[in-house]
Amino acid sequence: MIEYIISALILIGALFTFIGSLGLVRLKDFYTRLHGPTKATTLGVGSLLFASALYFSRGGELSMHEILVTLFLFITAPVSAHLLAKAALHLQLRSLAEPPEAESKRD
Repeated sequence: MIEYIISALILIGALFTFIGSLGLVRLKDFYTRLHGPTKATTLGVGSLLFASALYFSRGGELSMHEILVTLFLFITAPVSAHLLAKAALHLQLRSLAEPPEAESKRD
């Protein structure tokens, strides 16, 4: 039964990781590209690490290495994305999206 759970976690992790990397390639703007690795890929790698922790658990104990890596990943990914966005705003990197003023003038 545990093999089915591990297999499902691996498939879910691979799917999220693929969607995150596809979003990184397909999206046109820095700000929208930032969502790919920080949202979907974080969930994908977290799922893969949790599957690894279940697989390598011995004697009923969870492997703490994978749990700690997952914890640090979930803590550092949003912080690094926030710092990247703040750096882009500081450098006045333009977004390809229309500003809100342009949308209200069209109506």
